[in-house]
Parts: sequence; structure tokens; C-alpha cells
Amino acid sequence: MAFVRVEQRNAHLAGAVRLVSVAGRDGPVSKATLTAISNTRKGSGDNRGEEATAIQWTLWGKQAENAAQYLGKGSHVNVVGRVQNNNYERDGETVYGMAFTAEEVDYLDTKAESEALRARQGMVPEEGDGAPAQAAARGKPAKARKASAKASADEAADPIPY
Repeated sequence: MAFVRVEQRNAHLAGAVRLVSVAGRDGPVSKATLTAISNTRKGSGDNRGEEATAIQWTLWGKQAENAAQYLGKGSHVNVVGRVQNNNYERDGETVYGMAFTAEEVDYLDTKAESEALRARQGMVPEEGDGAPAQAAARGKPAKARKASAKASADEAADPIPY
């Protein structure tokens, strides 16, 4: 089936990345869904306006796991992927839809920006984790584990791979 390449530049995530495990041919596969919103300016002068475009993207495998680990609501990204027809029959009528699958996600926030974003969302690292983002990806709120919020200096210095 033919597909069309889609690029969404300078987008921000509308919410948290939703990660699930689905059955694949070779066992469980990670699947993540994220909604990215980008704004474009149209017109000029007094007629200038903004138009928002929201696309719900699907990510698979390791890319899905990394997105769930390092991205959160408000994260700044560029997404490149493909769109395919997602038509099906329901009650004798054809339902028309489109499926957007991400092939590449560029993380545009700096490490400091992404850590500040996770801190504002109430996510802090758990002691013994390899990186602060790992605890945030597991969705453990800060007040649920105040005692383990003290990460060592080595853990805080771990680079985020983007």
C-alpha cells in the first residue's frame, strides 16, 4: 500500500505519551500514542491569524519506549512519518479515517527544559534509577515517594540521549 510522507515541525505535545504493550508476531511490542499540536501563521498584517494542527501519532518498539520515558505534556518535538488510509466497514457503512505512524521523532527540548517540565508535572526520580526520566516515565507522583526523591549526584548527571 502506498503512503504519503508527513512532517510536523515545531510541535508541542498536548498530553502525556500513552504507552501500551500489544501482541506482535514475535511476542509483545510496545506501542505509544502521542498528540502533537503545531501552529501555523496565515495571512499578513491585521489579517494575520494562527491555525492549530493536531495529529495523533503512533510509535512502535524502542522508539515508543523512549518517547514515553523522555517526553511529557508540553515537550517540543519535530515528527516525521507517514499517513495511510484507515477505512473500515461498520454496520454496513464505510468509516473513513487516517492513521499517522511516526518514523522519526526529534526531541527539541534541552535536558534542563525537559527536567523542569517533569518537575512541574510532579514527577521526580526514584533512588536507584539510572536516569531521572525513568521514574517519570513510570508515572510515580512526587508525593507518593518523598523519601526516595533524593537521587545521587551521579544519577542527576546522567545525560538524556537526545
